[in-house]
Amino acid sequence: MHIKISFFPPAMQHTSSQNYLEENLRSIISTMVAQFLQKLTYEEVQTTVNELLDFAEKCKSLNLHESPSECSYQLMTTFLEHICNNQGMVDKHVFSDCCNINNTARHKCFLLYKKDDAGHSDIFQIPNPEQICETDKENQASVKERYIYETSRKHPFLYGPTILTMSACYETAIQSCCQQENNTECLQIKLEPIRKYIREISLRHHHLCEIGIKFNHKVAKSVELVLLTKKQLKANFSEIAQLAVDTKNLHQTCCEGNAVACVFGRSQLMNDICSKQTILSSKIIPCCALPVPFRGECIINSENDDKPDLSSLPLSRFTEDRFVCKQFTDKQDDFLQEFLYEYSRRHPELALPVILRVVTVYQNLLGKCCKLEDPLECYSHGREMFQRVVLESHERVKNHCDLHEKLGDNNFHDRLMVLYTKKAPQLSAQELIMFTKSMAAAATRCCPLSDDQQFVCMEDAAKLILGALCRRHEAEPINVNVGHCCDDSYAFRKPCFEDLQVNGTYISPPLPCDQIISLKEVLCKAQEEEFQTEKQKLLSNLVKQKPYATEMQFQSFIVDFTRLVRKCCQAEKSEMCFQEEELKLIEKCQSLLGSKLFQKTST
Repeated sequence: MHIKISFFPPAMQHTSSQNYLEENLRSIISTMVAQFLQKLTYEEVQTTVNELLDFAEKCKSLNLHESPSECSYQLMTTFLEHICNNQGMVDKHVFSDCCNINNTARHKCFLLYKKDDAGHSDIFQIPNPEQICETDKENQASVKERYIYETSRKHPFLYGPTILTMSACYETAIQSCCQQENNTECLQIKLEPIRKYIREISLRHHHLCEIGIKFNHKVAKSVELVLLTKKQLKANFSEIAQLAVDTKNLHQTCCEGNAVACVFGRSQLMNDICSKQTILSSKIIPCCALPVPFRGECIINSENDDKPDLSSLPLSRFTEDRFVCKQFTDKQDDFLQEFLYEYSRRHPELALPVILRVVTVYQNLLGKCCKLEDPLECYSHGREMFQRVVLESHERVKNHCDLHEKLGDNNFHDRLMVLYTKKAPQLSAQELIMFTKSMAAAATRCCPLSDDQQFVCMEDAAKLILGALCRRHEAEPINVNVGHCCDDSYAFRKPCFEDLQVNGTYISPPLPCDQIISLKEVLCKAQEEEFQTEKQKLLSNLVKQKPYATEMQFQSFIVDFTRLVRKCCQAEKSEMCFQEEELKLIEKCQSLLGSKLFQKTST
């Protein structure tokens, strides 16, 4: 995901990191409070912020050349103690179990209460233009602070620095539009890119947090190393490795919800990167010229560096050198990280999960070969194995996109509903629709692209969608097979889910056909998306009743359902038509559910 520098407003008055942080301390604390206490009203958040500001003032003296101040971590402890000492707040947010434990355990407990799907709309509602422009005229700070409050509570895993940056963009858009006559249209045009970016980057931040929590630090560091190498292809290994450690540590701080330490840490890291901009990447030079609010977001979303000529430096030392096993045995982590770096800079066109699959295969290969008498003969086949991993990943995406092209958007979504209801029948129909809708939308977006772009786009989308599915499993276990795919290997999560078959342990509560099918006149007034949802609910319920039926059998039933709805909606007496046709469809449903074709067969 890239955003152009032109996305950011012209340079504003903030040029000093220290001044910017001091001036925005209230906003930073507001972010932290609203992200932890999502149900608080705006006024309640501001009251809590005021009570914390006295302590937070001490953090203004933070030296940005040092690590984040202990003060910012003490502020988090003070904040959690404040919640636990406020009985009304504890009752309101059901935090009493967290308040009965101390220190790190308490902090982790509070993090578990953050909900991305807390029932808030993910679109910030634009007030009446006249009202917002009048409010902005009277008190610009109030408009910006309310935006920070709304964004923070709706996106509790979004990093604090990003919220501050986008609030500055939001503020500039409001001030610009309120000077124009067509302010409503202006606000819609200028705020939509901000909304879209917030939604997308929030998913990525939550995904990074999940990796850090679920998998060990080696996986998190490997993710950062690949991403950084692709951006800064000319930087040497030691520079990238250190930057990967610093970035991983920053992500951990941000994921812990400590907005103050997160903002301080981001500022420090970006200053460090900009001090080395000429040796890291030419693509970040324009970003480093931007003022503090926009510099970090610009660098993170900058394009990958131009690929250097590495033809004189083949990867053969990892597959043809006799000393590979010694290096692997002596310093396994360092050796694999260097392989990851060298492979990534030679293949910046590959998606992150694919590169991680290659290094996983290489690690397993060396683990096996280095126990043999002639390890070289064994691991010399590594290059062919790497190519096979990439080819298989390509083939999976190609088959997926070929099917999408053949079926079209709606039928492709129906196909995904059948597949994933079989894999995870414990999910509600609504949840299955939500996840498969995201998968179908990814295919619609990615499949028309060129082969390489299609490949990266689909892999990138899948890691986020499956990450969300795995967080759902973490909150309430779905089934053992889903758990295995979520927990076993981050790199191979996508192939694992694609290979899942029917979950044979699930027995659906019997559901009569007259409860599965509901042909009502209201379907005629439904928008296309609403109709698709109703159709897919029916489809999901059918699959749960007979998961071993073929897709063709389900498709035949859905075709009849769709045809009958279209027919009755065009009939003069649609209600009578629905009554008659519903009986026929129920009979067909009963016949199908009782048919031997729907009995469990060998898979």
